[in-house]
Amino acid sequence: MRTLRLILLVVLVGFSGMVCAEPVVVVNADSDIRQLSQDEVINIFLGRYRRLPNGDTAMPVDQPESGSLRAEFYRRLVNKDLNEINAYWARLVFSGRTSPPTQAANAAQVISLLTSKRGSIAYVDRQQVDKRLRIVLEFP
Repeated sequence: MRTLRLILLVVLVGFSGMVCAEPVVVVNADSDIRQLSQDEVINIFLGRYRRLPNGDTAMPVDQPESGSLRAEFYRRLVNKDLNEINAYWARLVFSGRTSPPTQAANAAQVISLLTSKRGSIAYVDRQQVDKRLRIVLEFP
């Protein structure tokens, strides 16, 4: 019985250290975009819209595929896993219709693109939002 309690304690401590990523959609703080609907973000990140509501060319930026934030973002955005998203893009790229979001190497590059390229839009973990970024969509 004591061994079982010890195992349970170790498991609970391990899970308490895991923090679930909370993605929010952001733009540069200097952008005149104040808010986007979930449908607008879906259309931008799935290549259906090439322009932001303010007329700027949309430049969606994806987090690295290896991190949990990307998977959580697409789950919350369109209720799809990364395999489904990758298959979607494979079909569109093969047909020549559009190209997927820019792939960032890491979270720092995402923020760098947001602050340096007009029209950039991305998702970051809520904890990464600072004065350089503006949240335009939060998930319920």
